[in-house]
Amino acid sequence: MSLSVEIVPTTIYEGQKPGTSGLRKKVKVFTQPHYTENFVQAILEANGAALVGSTLVVGGDGRFYCKEAAELIVRLSAANGVSKLLVGQNGILSTPAVSSLIRHNKALGGIVLTASHNPGGPENDFGIKFNCENGGPAPDAFTNHIYKITTEIKQYKLVRNLQIDVSKVGVTSYDIAGKPFTVEVIDSVANYVRHMEEIFDFAKLKDFVSGKSTGKPLKMRIDAMNGVTGSYVREIFLNRLGASEASVVHTTPLPDFGGLHPDPNLTYAKDLVDTVAQGDYDIGAAFDGDGDRNMIIGNKAFFVTPSDSLAVIAHYLEAIPYFQKNGVQGFARSMPTASAVDLVGKKLGKEVFEVPTGWKYFGNLMDAGRLCLCGEESFGTGSNHIREKDGIWAVLAWISVMQHTGKGIEDILKQHWSIYGRNYFTRYDYEECASDPCNEMVALMEKTITAADFVGKSYSSGGKTYVVKEADNFSYTDPVDKSVATKQGLRIVFADGSRIVVRLSGTGSSGATVRLYIDSYEKENVLGQASVMLKPLIDIALEISQLPKFTGRNAPTVIT
Repeated sequence: MSLSVEIVPTTIYEGQKPGTSGLRKKVKVFTQPHYTENFVQAILEANGAALVGSTLVVGGDGRFYCKEAAELIVRLSAANGVSKLLVGQNGILSTPAVSSLIRHNKALGGIVLTASHNPGGPENDFGIKFNCENGGPAPDAFTNHIYKITTEIKQYKLVRNLQIDVSKVGVTSYDIAGKPFTVEVIDSVANYVRHMEEIFDFAKLKDFVSGKSTGKPLKMRIDAMNGVTGSYVREIFLNRLGASEASVVHTTPLPDFGGLHPDPNLTYAKDLVDTVAQGDYDIGAAFDGDGDRNMIIGNKAFFVTPSDSLAVIAHYLEAIPYFQKNGVQGFARSMPTASAVDLVGKKLGKEVFEVPTGWKYFGNLMDAGRLCLCGEESFGTGSNHIREKDGIWAVLAWISVMQHTGKGIEDILKQHWSIYGRNYFTRYDYEECASDPCNEMVALMEKTITAADFVGKSYSSGGKTYVVKEADNFSYTDPVDKSVATKQGLRIVFADGSRIVVRLSGTGSSGATVRLYIDSYEKENVLGQASVMLKPLIDIALEISQLPKFTGRNAPTVIT
């Protein structure tokens, strides 16, 4: 039976402008009549003529409204000329798995249903983003095109009577107005696990995890935080690497993440930190809702900053078979990320790129063969195996480094600092602040730091003096396509390499989030207490930015 395409009149919703990684709003916003349909139609239309006859991947992090949205996307895609959809079972796919599937199947792209590390549930957040044919988040030009369509949309196309059950794995074929349309509901985990087996030496890691090669099993605590990674964690760490059931927790994806805030940091992964702090574990790790972010801690909850994690993996890439086979190209980090990896790149003679926040800025460099490893201070680490950050990949990389060196995490870090020095790093998040005063604060600070007499100024606090070397509102010209991104964050760089960065974040769903980043470099004093070592530069940053005055806050919401 042939199914017909319906043209549905709609009205424009303001504010459907994607942020650094898609559109994120409250569930109640997405479930308004025509709201989700408008945005998905805009994504589809933005692909132009390439959409007809194409293959797309659809999946998300399992949060509330994920399954319903996936089924709606099937009906919209069918009406817009898509030939085939690969849909994760129950609408579930981790963000790294979507990227991998796009690349392995040479798909036109993927629609990812996630609000990443934001809370889930009917009262909380939902999100939709589009990944392009390279598997990475859509670049600015594409998301701007999506937004433009949302401001002009008058109708969308829908196959209302198409029946689909995404809970059952299998292939279903349809006739849509005389044209074939196929939906393949796939095992959410299988392709990604095969991909990890190609990158890492699972046999060697299994011997290490089981204790066969060392005489002592690796004691790990892997917390999936009731997000999408649960199924992947169980298959990889339990079934493939032979870890014990007690090694993994919160591995059932839940629509509200079981009340957890699926953001892998010291604040929201407190249960993991407290458990590992008791001293019974060699490594602890947590992932966010959609599986692209990770946190690594060592014995007694020794914290590895994301900046240090990136630098250590860069130093030990020979421990990972993928890089032995494919070689080591350049490294990159987001601008707010501490510059620890820069020092590794310099020592190894590799290019190092500093890009705006947003994983999409790494993709061009990877596609051009100039980048193989990158990271963000917001707990994102990844390589050119896909075009997304990848939480499980990062943990497998760390276990590979531990196996390669025979050392624990704390000793690996201390040895690294003895070679390169240490970038003490922290991030202060002031969440859901009033937007107008925050915009005023940024404008005033930009005027201050870009004044002609600012460079060369010295600031002193706690017995330390910092001299300004350069300061700007960071802009970036892509070395590959020459596209320009401006106003990416206020940046003060001091003569010793220490830095202060202030940004307004684009990933929240309401209000403004102000992020203050402190990167304090020490060549010799590498074993100090981070909070003590960072305090002088924090005090200077609060003085220059006047952050407490404009936010009305005496303390940040989250300290990382």
